[in-house]
Amino acid sequence: MIQTFRDAWKIPEIRRKLLFTLLMLVVYRLGSHIPVPFMNNEAIQQLFQSQQGGILSFMDLMSGGNVSSFSIFAANIYPYITASIVIQLLTIAIPSLEALSKEGEVGRKKIAKYTRYLAVALAAVQAIGYTFGIFRMAVTTTNMFQNLVIILSVVAGTALLVWIGEQITEKGIGNGISLIIFAGIVARFPRDIYASILKAAAGQVSWAWVVVFLVLAVAIVFFVVALNEGQRRIPVQYAKRVVGRKMYGGQSTHIPIKVLMSGVMPIIFAQTIMSIPSIIVMMSDPNSGAAKFITNWFTPQGDVGIVIYSILMMILIVFFTYFYTAIQFNTVEYSKNLQQNGGFIPGIRAGRSTSDYLNRTVNRLVFPGAIALAFLAIIPEVLTKFTGMHFSFGGTSLIIVVGVILETARVLEQQLLMRHYKGFLK
Repeated sequence: MIQTFRDAWKIPEIRRKLLFTLLMLVVYRLGSHIPVPFMNNEAIQQLFQSQQGGILSFMDLMSGGNVSSFSIFAANIYPYITASIVIQLLTIAIPSLEALSKEGEVGRKKIAKYTRYLAVALAAVQAIGYTFGIFRMAVTTTNMFQNLVIILSVVAGTALLVWIGEQITEKGIGNGISLIIFAGIVARFPRDIYASILKAAAGQVSWAWVVVFLVLAVAIVFFVVALNEGQRRIPVQYAKRVVGRKMYGGQSTHIPIKVLMSGVMPIIFAQTIMSIPSIIVMMSDPNSGAAKFITNWFTPQGDVGIVIYSILMMILIVFFTYFYTAIQFNTVEYSKNLQQNGGFIPGIRAGRSTSDYLNRTVNRLVFPGAIALAFLAIIPEVLTKFTGMHFSFGGTSLIIVVGVILETARVLEQQLLMRHYKGFLK
């Protein structure tokens, strides 16, 4: 792998792309230290301490610490991701958008423009929720104009991140949006490691738990890699056909069906729904009877809530895994495309039989992936509850980190193979 990076660095074009990608990520990290005006950072830190291990900690982890510092990137890139998901779902439901998606490059640019507009609108909604909801106790404004400055700062930060992500995708190496999320999560790892060591040195937690966490982190990395790379290859044979004086087809190929086709999206969807009780508590009086009931029964901070939360979280992850996989892999359309191109699965009739076979195969393959994804998601919450340490090296964070590394490695591998360099793949 080291030799592959050396070979890539020797190629001027790839070297420029790598430097551009690193420069854009540096700009992102520098922007993470620009605070939003009219916000009391001490009040925000007190709120985080009172909600340690809750939804705010998760939001802060996924944003690279931008929420706890309330920088201009407090909303991060997630309004754009949410907008992309919404547009993708609407493309299936609205015929005009579906037709637009089939118009090639022109249609893709229009859909990308709609996604940006929706992302800005969602960022504005999130900024308003921060200003007048979750962080209302930290706002030090005296008039509506100053509130507007806070909202516009957060929205402008999201818009800048969208631009940075698109620039990395176009002129750099890898997917820009994924790399921004990756950089934010990785930036938190040294801080969490240092905090864990300090807790162990102060006697707040046992050193044995630190060792267990490190071993478990390595095991999760291997497990996530296997989960991301696991797939079943369904053989496909194309019939020979003569067109004019030439013969086409006759080759054999396969359909790669991944175990974790949906990626991390089911966790994000499930986490969003399960965060509603915590958000209700934060936006109300925490000492009220209703707030205490919700905290004890429906949040990870409660003794009973951690069990109910874990069970509901697993059910939602399994549901959304099947839901998102069905959106991504349409077995009916895939079967039609195979039949139109003269392809068939050996031993399976073309048409509906192929669609049913693919559907059964996907359902059987997705189930263990969904269960594994659910366990990875709840491990950090359970360990944080029963050990007192903030375990951020598992679940969503590691799935994203490992997935982005593998994706970027593939992109670099393709760049090298185009120039006949020996890369990662053997």
